[in-house]
Amino acid sequence: MPHKKFNLSLFKFQLGKVAILWCALLMSSLGHTQLTKKDSLSYKLKRLQSTNRFNTKDTTHINLLSDLAYSYRFVNSDSLNAISQRVLKYSTDIEYTGGIIKALSGMANYNSDQGNRERSMALFKEALILTEETGNEISELDIINGLAHDYSYEGNYAEALNLYLKGIDVARRIDCKEMLSILNENIASLYADQKDYKNALIFYDTVQRINRKLGNDIIDAETSSNMASLYKDAKNFDLAMFNINKSINTFEKNKVYDWLAYAYEVKGSIYLEQEKYQWALYWYDQSNMLHNQQLDDDREKINLMNGMAKVYLGLGRDSLSMKYANEGLEISRKIQSLQGQIDCSETLYKVYKNNEEHVAALNYLESFKALSDSLFRDKNKQSLSLLETKIQYEQEKQQLIAINEAALAKQRNYIYFTVIILLILSVITFVIRRSEKIQKKLNKELHEKTEAVTERESQLNEVNKTKTKLFSIIGHDLRGPIGALHGLLKLYTDGEVNKDEFVSFIPKLKIDVENISFALNNLLSWGQTQLNGVVTKPKRVSLDNLVNANIQLLSEIASGKSIKIINQLPENPQIWADQNQIDIVIRNLLSNAIKFTPDNGLITIEAAEKSGMWQVTVKDTGIGMNKEIQKKIFEDSSNITTYGTNNERGTGLGLSLCKEMILKNKGKIWVESVPRKGTSFFFTVPKAEKRYQQAS
Repeated sequence: MPHKKFNLSLFKFQLGKVAILWCALLMSSLGHTQLTKKDSLSYKLKRLQSTNRFNTKDTTHINLLSDLAYSYRFVNSDSLNAISQRVLKYSTDIEYTGGIIKALSGMANYNSDQGNRERSMALFKEALILTEETGNEISELDIINGLAHDYSYEGNYAEALNLYLKGIDVARRIDCKEMLSILNENIASLYADQKDYKNALIFYDTVQRINRKLGNDIIDAETSSNMASLYKDAKNFDLAMFNINKSINTFEKNKVYDWLAYAYEVKGSIYLEQEKYQWALYWYDQSNMLHNQQLDDDREKINLMNGMAKVYLGLGRDSLSMKYANEGLEISRKIQSLQGQIDCSETLYKVYKNNEEHVAALNYLESFKALSDSLFRDKNKQSLSLLETKIQYEQEKQQLIAINEAALAKQRNYIYFTVIILLILSVITFVIRRSEKIQKKLNKELHEKTEAVTERESQLNEVNKTKTKLFSIIGHDLRGPIGALHGLLKLYTDGEVNKDEFVSFIPKLKIDVENISFALNNLLSWGQTQLNGVVTKPKRVSLDNLVNANIQLLSEIASGKSIKIINQLPENPQIWADQNQIDIVIRNLLSNAIKFTPDNGLITIEAAEKSGMWQVTVKDTGIGMNKEIQKKIFEDSSNITTYGTNNERGTGLGLSLCKEMILKNKGKIWVESVPRKGTSFFFTVPKAEKRYQQAS
């Protein structure tokens, strides 16, 4: 049964249900190949190469080449190797580690499929070191799986098992359910290869639970194919046939070449085990047709050739049996498959013996015996290794259970002791509290009243301060613009200003009204925080949307001074903050920047990630400020009202309000400024994570 691979391309075609129609459709589909993943990748490469900006060492080109190489694995292995070598050269030239890892993995897979396992294992280990250095855990899983396959092919099941278990730890850490399914299924294959069907089925139960969560029909069908092979070996032909038919339906529906060929071969082997040679031959032929027309998979072809040789032997067609057995033996020697050589030698021994060619039969018998003895010894060792691993696991499990039970017993003793002490203390406390109950009640009432008076006094002081500041701002900063507006309206109603003159003042009136509205919004927000308090409700917020909304809101004022506002935020930064509060901060900082930037100036908004926070910068080319003003502008007690470059007024509240809002959202705010060159305001807010934080 094949080990399940990771990140392999699936090659597909349409099948019918009737034999003659099926063959006709297959030949037609082979002549008019549909758009497979390989074709799609080739098309993307051609489009990329036709652009003016094309560069062979561009990472996009390298990644496409790497994917194309993988798509050739079971179609044209030489292309897999050649393209992977190109990927390695391009990636090495630009020091692109991700491309180097993919290239090494592709070359390792090629050498593994060719039976050059010493070379493939060296390449896998080199790639594995790079994945561990760069923290590329997805590629690490792929390489661990491939390296474990090589150890399994060599018969080193203990090392293969260790690698699969290591891969399972990584897959659990990054919650990669697909690889958890694959790795557990490969462990099941190790046990199935040892004829330990009980343990194999235990792992298959785990695989099927994971597959149900994945909800992927193709992955589930791959598992069913392998389970069918296991049930066939265990002589449970009903379950074997049920599983293989289910998987064939899925592979035919989704047109998956490589697994469909394997499923046909398994179905043929089920009939072969029952000596139903004609049906076995039919399904072996379907698998062989796929291998000849679409696939380049020597390892699976060995089982197919030997299976067909056994069928022809059973049908009494010894010449064809000899042909397919020799072909299987040749491939086995080519890719150094010891099990393949054993199986094909045994079949050839039976063929020659059936033809009474005793010398040749004896040669193959001796070869079969020698190879079997060697493999039997190795498999016995590996069976012991697997058994030792399992025993060690059970021992560690029992030790942990014993330690846990001892800890629980000790904890129970502590609990009993604590309960006794608590009972004693409860009695003592009851006696003391009974004698002091009245005094304690009086003390409590007095304490509560004292706290209430103190809190009320503090609130009154804060209210008085707030009221004084509000009246000061209203009298100082709002009365003037409102008075001017009132005076102009009175002049107009009294007829001292005609309509044309009044209309000429409208742009000025509009700016005054917008300034008053902006100041009132700040006053209301600040007053609410001072008098009632504001509950900060953080959530996932798009910083880009807030910035764009405020740029649009203030665009008309900026246009009046020919000021350009540039949004240089990275793509869709997400913050964890109260949307309304950060909106107030951005609006105030942008308004201030416009206010203190001369005509034809420039304002830029930027953001950068800093240790789990987004650091936002609002930079202008304005008049700047000296060190003394920089120290005072964020103070709650300051009421600095300054005038902009076009005599714009403010309340002096904006920056203290900004500071309050940023602190409530667990951030910081500061300023850097150079007189006559410009000012940069900085503030930080938490970055939104995938697992959202709870509102504080």
